[in-house]
Amino acid sequence: MSEESPDQEGMDGALADEWAEAMAEAGETGESDGIEDEWAAAMSEQEVKPAEFEELSSGAPATHNFGSDLDMIMDIPVTLSMELGNTEIAIRNLLQLTQGSVVELDRYAGEPLDVLVNGTLIAHGEVVVVNDRYGIRLTDVVSPSERIRRLK
Repeated sequence: MSEESPDQEGMDGALADEWAEAMAEAGETGESDGIEDEWAAAMSEQEVKPAEFEELSSGAPATHNFGSDLDMIMDIPVTLSMELGNTEIAIRNLLQLTQGSVVELDRYAGEPLDVLVNGTLIAHGEVVVVNDRYGIRLTDVVSPSERIRRLK
């Protein structure tokens, strides 16, 4: 323990007296009973009602909200892309590519394209031309269980 000088003790006492005066002027007595009583009075004025819940029915879950729940996600945009093939290439070779260069892919001619939604394979298809625009005809759709398995 350190010993305080008589001057230091006098300064601490004076500071404590100033704080006591300021608290008295502000109406704070250091007791919290008045505050607790005000809170108790305010809470007793509030009308308390029991919560009301919908009756639960036994059996199959209700599906009356299924359509509205599905409608909430129908306008969420997703990215649909087709993958012709891919390859791995060294950066040295990548930097040497020029107009007219040929990059060999990992697929054979005539093999179906992969159809991806947000990067997840959902189907395979073949390229078609409709009104001078490219399109894809789906030839095989991946089952939902297979899609989930591939996500893991």
